[in-house]
Amino acid sequence: QHQQQQQQNNNRTIMSDHCEEQEMEAEALTAIFDKAFTIVKAEQPFEWMVKLVPIDTGEDDDDEDDDHNNNNDPDTQNHVMIHLKITVPLNYPEMELPILDIDILKGLSLENKEELLHMAREEAQNNEGMPSIYAICEVLREWLCDNNVKGLDDASMHAQMMRKQKEQERSKQRAAQEFEAQKKEDDVTQAELEEMAVRKRRAEGTPCTKENFHAWKVQFDAEMMELAAAQKLQDDQSITKKTR
Repeated sequence: QHQQQQQQNNNRTIMSDHCEEQEMEAEALTAIFDKAFTIVKAEQPFEWMVKLVPIDTGEDDDDEDDDHNNNNDPDTQNHVMIHLKITVPLNYPEMELPILDIDILKGLSLENKEELLHMAREEAQNNEGMPSIYAICEVLREWLCDNNVKGLDDASMHAQMMRKQKEQERSKQRAAQEFEAQKKEDDVTQAELEEMAVRKRRAEGTPCTKENFHAWKVQFDAEMMELAAAQKLQDDQSITKKTR
């Protein structure tokens, strides 16, 4: 009975620690997302919700109609929009992953929802043991930015073909950008290696071997003979002048 009571006390301590850490994460998310972050349920297990859009305008644009707004208004540029819904398990983040769901608010298909959910859960898995909601939101928002176009919720064959073509074009652009970035990195790396090799040779000097010492000795002797010959010629000329 004593062991059982001790185990219950330990469980309460762990739960208390997790609760405090979860509340701190909620405070951080509130500071980051402001009104876009909502605490749906304030007792454990907590439930949170984050509205994600490609362009954060600070306005509530859930029900806005692009056709009735100024085209220069940034709000009209958000063609896609979601709610990320989070249920926070008692032992999150150390021992459990967040339970995630997505509500489509604007411009997306069920296929898009499944893709986003897969990405969100994968990112949660990548951050296992750590607070992960912000990282999940960033991954989803990046996808929304890359796919912020009208018609993703259009299920017609033509719309699907157009979306596939645009996705292929974006993939080619990303591949080209990655190639150029890697090329620059390789160029810098090669230049750094060459510079390091030069510095190493300067620091170490030329290693003395039997072959290069012999070559140096031959060159040195030849230079000495030339100097001696020149000096002798100069001396002979000086003696000749004096005898005259």
